[in-house]
Amino acid sequence: MDNDFGAATTIQCATCGVERVGDALPDVCPICADERQFVPPRGQEWTSPERAGANGASLEIVEFEPRVLGIRQHRCPGIGQVPILLQTDAGNVLLEAPNYFDDAVHAEISRLGGVEAIVPSHPHMYGLQSVWSRAFGGAPVFISAADEEWLGVRPENTVIWDGETEILPGVRASQPGGHFPGSNVVHWTAPDGAGVLFAGDTIGPVRDTGWVTFMRSYPNWIPLSAAVVRRIAEHVSRYEFDRLYGNFGGSVLSDASGAVRRSADRYAAWVSGVYDDLT
Repeated sequence: MDNDFGAATTIQCATCGVERVGDALPDVCPICADERQFVPPRGQEWTSPERAGANGASLEIVEFEPRVLGIRQHRCPGIGQVPILLQTDAGNVLLEAPNYFDDAVHAEISRLGGVEAIVPSHPHMYGLQSVWSRAFGGAPVFISAADEEWLGVRPENTVIWDGETEILPGVRASQPGGHFPGSNVVHWTAPDGAGVLFAGDTIGPVRDTGWVTFMRSYPNWIPLSAAVVRRIAEHVSRYEFDRLYGNFGGSVLSDASGAVRRSADRYAAWVSGVYDDLT
């Protein structure tokens, strides 16, 4: 790490990858102790980007579509999210933060115009956001007000927001909640004129093409209620979008708004007991 921007002195949870203040570590990571995540059977472990690098951690940029670049994490701490670099005419937005700092990827993003803002969708995705913010001149980090309490490190340029906000011209974020009270989605219109929704963990693409799901906890399979799922679907209906990206590399690449509506109806029916006769 030639220019580590604080990564060399950062401590992070080995399980979720979220950065912490090294001289004030809790006995257990609060994010992992919550029912939406987990502490592994071996117990709490702390690590660092430096240690992760020694163990072969790396990042890789891949193109999902023009101006939408995924950042795949290999052998990194955390749960394996795939952050997205969204390239817009007004500047680049980093959706989620990697759990590792990679000099080569930092150089490549710098070549592509840097980062104007960082938007984590919810606390599981905080990663090394303060490190990445410093790496790009103190890029503001947009934290949902309802989830501010989960910050392990407060980035120097933190923007606390609620409701709906314009991150950059043409890039709007809003908070349907669900997975976390402040869970947010980001909407953008691509150069081909199609709307694109970056849904974080609020709406998760599934293996069956054209369908999505909604969960309080993905690793622990804790569902949401029918009312909350309908609320999420109604919330995102304010946007026109044909494509949807989750935060683990999954996507719905056509009629994504229809997929959300269909999936919400199916989910709500199942958790409401409509199909109990089939069980």
